[in-house]
Amino acid sequence: MPIPIYRIEPIRQAPPAPRINPRLVADWLVKFLVDECTRRRGIEKVVIGLSGGVDSAVAAALSARAFGGGNVLAIRMPYRISSPTSLTDAQAIVNQYGLKCETIDITAMVDGYLCELETPPNPTRIGNICARCRTAILFDQSAAISGLPIGTGNKTERFFGYFTWHADDAPPINPLGDLLKTQVWDLARELGIPEHIVAKPPTADLVAGQTDEGDFGITYQEADAVLYFVAKGYTREQCLSLGYEPRVVDIVWKRVAGTHWKRRLPTVAMLTDSSINEYYLRPVDY
Repeated sequence: MPIPIYRIEPIRQAPPAPRINPRLVADWLVKFLVDECTRRRGIEKVVIGLSGGVDSAVAAALSARAFGGGNVLAIRMPYRISSPTSLTDAQAIVNQYGLKCETIDITAMVDGYLCELETPPNPTRIGNICARCRTAILFDQSAAISGLPIGTGNKTERFFGYFTWHADDAPPINPLGDLLKTQVWDLARELGIPEHIVAKPPTADLVAGQTDEGDFGITYQEADAVLYFVAKGYTREQCLSLGYEPRVVDIVWKRVAGTHWKRRLPTVAMLTDSSINEYYLRPVDY
């Protein structure tokens, strides 16, 4: 019997992004919202910035289940360069779940500041300004109805630092923060979010043609698959051993490593043994 001079190794199939049981997750997140808002804080009204994207749509749908559509105030906050479809997609969610809705155009608010600048800012700065203006509105509107703002950031964005510090991450309650983007898509379909909203390319809606995945250089499916193992403490080499492309692993690794500061409270210089969050933690704090 001839001895083969080489052996063909089987191609390793890297594990895909992890899936969830969307029905179970939806039920648990509704209970989470009721527990955190109503039981712990005595609040039954919430405010959500409705962008027309899938994340805010899912947060709105969960909130409608938890509190009833009439207790959810959805606020559309377009800027002058926002896509008109963002408004119509947000309105579709308002109609579907019977939410209260207001539209507050932030153009005058943002441009009132921009016109004072000697040099026009780049799109990243404009995006950060818009995000912080919207957050100020959400907190003020929450105060007006004695409610709470609900966050809409997903786990992929949080790991990648793909949000504006003290803006997108500022709301005190976030039902989506431990769900990867691909898992949010699964949950959206379970909740009945219109498919054209689920399927449209995620975008910050600041520049025509801009998309999240274009900014990343990889797809959400690629990112989430690797992020799952990074979150479990796998090293770069261990991720590569699972069969992921080095380029994908390096993009994920660089993003996570370079944005750790955005996932923490402000760094405080410790002078005493009662420094808040470093030493001083009441039982409720942890």
